[in-house]
Amino acid sequence: MLDGLSDTGLLALIGLVGGVILGLAARLGRFCTLGAIEDFLYQGSDIRLRMWGLAIGIAGLGSFGLVALGALDPAQSIYHLAPWTPALGIIGGLMFGYGMSLAGNCGFGALARFGGGDLRSFVIVLVMGISAYIMLSGPLAHLRLLALSTTEVPIEARSYPQLLNRVTGVSGVLWGIMVSAMITGTALWSRDFLRTPRAMIWAILVGVAVITGWAGTQWVADTGFSASPVNSHTFTSPLGETLLFLMTSSGGGLTFGVGSVFGVLAGAFIGSLIKGHFRWEACEDPRELKRQVLGAVFMGFGAILAMGCTIGQGISAFSLLTLNAPIVFVSIFAGAALGLRQLITGFSFGRLQS
Repeated sequence: MLDGLSDTGLLALIGLVGGVILGLAARLGRFCTLGAIEDFLYQGSDIRLRMWGLAIGIAGLGSFGLVALGALDPAQSIYHLAPWTPALGIIGGLMFGYGMSLAGNCGFGALARFGGGDLRSFVIVLVMGISAYIMLSGPLAHLRLLALSTTEVPIEARSYPQLLNRVTGVSGVLWGIMVSAMITGTALWSRDFLRTPRAMIWAILVGVAVITGWAGTQWVADTGFSASPVNSHTFTSPLGETLLFLMTSSGGGLTFGVGSVFGVLAGAFIGSLIKGHFRWEACEDPRELKRQVLGAVFMGFGAILAMGCTIGQGISAFSLLTLNAPIVFVSIFAGAALGLRQLITGFSFGRLQS
């Protein structure tokens, strides 16, 4: 059956399978990065934040396990091939986190909500995908490339295990497994979290979805007949790729990212039916829609500058312990905290100016 698939079709199928898992995790496991930050800051609960950490740890253990087996070469991933620009990682992460709070969801979360019938999230998905491509290859691409070239920090090592290997002489793979194990242990170091097996199971499955992305795309890159990128799940530029595919599919355009997007929609739809939560919802307040559209623009621009979103940088890149992953992670958290404070406690820029 798989023999009849092209390389692009196989990549899309791999993305679809992992995307379904992620969509189910969002609807059935309440896996939501913005929700995790909001719970931690305003509800005094770190359960969903620990879910995020556990997903990172499991994804890291699996990814470095693949590296040890020769089934993954991180040097072929975009996070190793692209220039290292911590300044853009900070700026993009702050923009993404702030936009995420304004929109009420990240790109992944918006997809999951749209799969449950939320038409407001459909608007977020559209605007975010278009904004991402404006920054990636549209009118703002030249400014992005200029910023990239002027802020690049020349460095050969692209991950913390590589840096530790050069300092200590200990294998980078071993460092990666040890650090990932520490992240996993830290996430599990909570009695409250251990009392929520469902949360742990869904967090583990999110990590597994990221692992399948790395393993599958690497396998296609090694055995396929065409040059294929090695990547895992992320939900910014793939939103734009999906829009292009829907408009120009006769000319190609099928990718891992497109499959991943459709997978999340399918998984979220199935999950919402299982829980009986599927219902069509629309925005009745123009002010709310304006805020969500603005947030989607911030997310689209920010994620391209940071080279990833809460899933792309926050889990996929973090699973390889790339240099920028924790920088973007913290920046997204800070940006989201600022936006949530503005929305929840009434903070406004107008008050700062008065």
